[in-house]
Amino acid sequence: MSSSQDNLVDIAIVGAGAVGLTAALALAKDGRRVAVLGPLTAPHDGRTVALLDGSWRLLAELGLTDALIGKAAPLEVMRLVDDTGSLFRQPPVEFRASEAGLEAFGWNVENAELVAALVSAARQHNGIRLVESLVSAIVPDQDGVTLTGEGFSPLRARLVVGADGRQSRVRGAAGIAARDWRYPQVALTAILDHRRDHNETSTEFHTRKGPCTLVPLPGRRSSLVWMLDPAEAEAVSALDDAGFARRVETQTHSLLGAMSLAGPRGRVPMGGLSVARFATNRMALIGEAAHVFPPIGAQGLNLGLRDVMALREALLGSDDPGEDVVMAAYDRARQSDVRLRTGAVDALNRTLLTDLMPADLLRGAGLLALSRIGPLRRFVMRQGLAGGTAR
Repeated sequence: MSSSQDNLVDIAIVGAGAVGLTAALALAKDGRRVAVLGPLTAPHDGRTVALLDGSWRLLAELGLTDALIGKAAPLEVMRLVDDTGSLFRQPPVEFRASEAGLEAFGWNVENAELVAALVSAARQHNGIRLVESLVSAIVPDQDGVTLTGEGFSPLRARLVVGADGRQSRVRGAAGIAARDWRYPQVALTAILDHRRDHNETSTEFHTRKGPCTLVPLPGRRSSLVWMLDPAEAEAVSALDDAGFARRVETQTHSLLGAMSLAGPRGRVPMGGLSVARFATNRMALIGEAAHVFPPIGAQGLNLGLRDVMALREALLGSDDPGEDVVMAAYDRARQSDVRLRTGAVDALNRTLLTDLMPADLLRGAGLLALSRIGPLRRFVMRQGLAGGTAR
């Protein structure tokens, strides 16, 4: 982008994580002049992302999958195991991608590798300006939005997209109300080597503390997301690497055999967030600026990428990306989808945290229905697992 254009863009995206960078590439592909503001780094903390079918196809459209395919593992089977000890415990339920006519539900890749591929693609795109600085002020007016911060001249945009996480500065500048809550849980993340093949199967153990999930990576490696109460999370985190790996092996019933750490570990306090609206005042929210919930069913990043798809759709044919009709269209598009998925994940997580018999009965009945009723299984796979479709 030439220097004469540096202070004026169609769209400024605040936040340079996976969702923000994907939005930049998608919107620039549609011919928009885009700036991305924020540090271009992703920590190596053992976190991975399961890019479900719709998300993977979006990345394929943007030319990214060739760079990721050797670092990602296909998710051909998703297994749910009731490990709560409930009287109404059901046998494991398995969803196979072949039932939905797919080669794989998606692909699991380290978050840091995904962000690195996105950064590389963004650096090569002439329609994207990368501003590796933090934004300190966002001021909207009738015709656009002005962004300022250290290290760059004031930037003017007709639309600002908030991809800046649960403490979103964009959300505050737009005046969008948010409801924020916490769960009595901490998620431990890690990457592990193991003796047995995972056979491209992701296994989610539902325990009284929350899910404990093993997701395939290339070779005999898997990523871990293990939700515990804060006290137990502290105790498990204090173990050395060998002790931690043994504890994970025990927790997962030696499903994949002996384990050892294959990378750094991480800890993430669990919480949720929902917003009153998704766009207003020339500002739109995507990713965790708009919704946060626990890592159940691989919905988090995939929902953020569905935001990106919906924003592209709302912008079709618009000469002014921040006009009221675009804001209203995007808000309408996200209301039901986000609220349905946020509510479903929240409800399931809360049923795991209670030992009340009615909750156990409902959860057990749900798993039984998923295992026995073919049309319901296929509906859940389409709506919950396949992650939507890319344009």
